[in-house]
Amino acid sequence: MPKRTPLYETHVAAGAKLVDFGGWEMPLNYGSQIDEHHAVRRGAGMFDVSHMCPVDIGGPDARTFLRTLLANDVDRLREPGKALYSCMLNEAGGVIDDLIVYLRQGDAFRIVVNASTAEGDLDWIEQVRTGRGFDAGATARRDLAMIAIQGPDAREKFWAARPGTREATAGLRPFVACETGDLFVARTGYTGEDGFEVMLPAALAPRLWADLKAAGVAPAGLGARDTLRLEAGMNLYGNDMDASVSPLDAGLAWTVDLKSARDFVGRDALERKGATRAFVGLKLLERGVLRSHQKVYTSRGEGEITSGTFSPTLGIGIAMARMPLETAAGDRVEVDVRGKRLPAQVVRMPFVRNGKALHDSGHIA
Repeated sequence: MPKRTPLYETHVAAGAKLVDFGGWEMPLNYGSQIDEHHAVRRGAGMFDVSHMCPVDIGGPDARTFLRTLLANDVDRLREPGKALYSCMLNEAGGVIDDLIVYLRQGDAFRIVVNASTAEGDLDWIEQVRTGRGFDAGATARRDLAMIAIQGPDAREKFWAARPGTREATAGLRPFVACETGDLFVARTGYTGEDGFEVMLPAALAPRLWADLKAAGVAPAGLGARDTLRLEAGMNLYGNDMDASVSPLDAGLAWTVDLKSARDFVGRDALERKGATRAFVGLKLLERGVLRSHQKVYTSRGEGEITSGTFSPTLGIGIAMARMPLETAAGDRVEVDVRGKRLPAQVVRMPFVRNGKALHDSGHIA
């Protein structure tokens, strides 16, 4: 039976279409997925992301432990609340999960892992901790709910719903969090828009959701979340990378710190293999929809789409694809869409940032 978040009854009451996502019963949409997408790009929308798992890491060796566990270097986190995006790798350099790690205070950290990988992540964290003898502990915080409020009006709408938080959170820079009362508020997100991701005790989540809705924040489901993140050029675990894919082949080289001398899990494999594929954006030059696993043909060899969709903001088919290493922005390629090769162009990602389209519709008739 799928798991349910503390907001499950709220979603049912709102008439949401519920689907199984990573073992969780989650809202796909509340009506029009396109309207939910535009609400985030043009105003403010909110997502129940309580299926994701916060994990608190503490103990005398917490910082040293995370410097070994993660491909990015948490030693960059010196200011309480500062956040870092990183991959957690296996010994072969494959991505076990991508996550955000926050410094809470001192050497106390919080990481947030994906729903579908949470149990395996916790097992791997324990394996690395015990195998290398770190004096550190990891506590899964399933007592917390998470709500993401995203869009150009998101912060103002959040403050309307929780006016007492404005003083503590108004000065937060992107990728910084703070704790105010019962709330852990981070200026992070998965949509390419401004906003907050809020962690709070599970029992308080339905009231915050209701207050946000009353303040004019539109509920949005997994469907809109996927089109928004793809327009923003953000990877989805299980589509764009997994335990068999190196971050160097998933457009995530910027999250891997190879400058410091530290010995993190997977480093030897990354340095030995290097990058073997290019990870690029595609825009379709004819009408159609791009989907994962579609073949891409180039003069340098074949590639494959990892994530694809119809972009509501751009009005064209867009995708992320793993391609021959020499593939570059501007290249023309062909995509096999239902047995027909359609022309597409390689473009830099993201496709959309802060509501602004960074690519036009090309040569669509």
